[in-house]
Amino acid sequence: MRHAGIPTGVHVLLERGGRVLLMRRAGTGFFDGLYSLPGGHVEEGEALRATAVREMREELGIGIAETALAVLGVVHRRSDTNRIDFFLRAAEWSGEPFIAEPQRCDDLLWCAPDALPEAVVPYIREALAAGDGPWIRESGWP
Repeated sequence: MRHAGIPTGVHVLLERGGRVLLMRRAGTGFFDGLYSLPGGHVEEGEALRATAVREMREELGIGIAETALAVLGVVHRRSDTNRIDFFLRAAEWSGEPFIAEPQRCDDLLWCAPDALPEAVVPYIREALAAGDGPWIRESGWP
């Protein structure tokens, strides 16, 4: 029997001067108005690090080498459906992040992980609180 796949996401932690970069979601129909880490869904036949590289180029206009990405942790969450999200940390990148998809994001914010705005996607807040990895968390399950 073939099982339906679980949507898989990749989020990237970009740090500068003790602050992390958050993006405010807009126009997506999913957590709009809340801040999140940059990232997106793994496409068919795509590896995690390749997804992160593609998403950072598409969302922020920056370049990241796959070798500059380290896995921090994983969140298995119950949201609108059963989902798996991987969290990676970028050791370095090229270019200055900007809103490259204004139809999906309306603000960028560098903030300290212990001083996040109130409007943060809940599982993103939990992941940032988990700290250095590796870690595995479950979110939204009864």
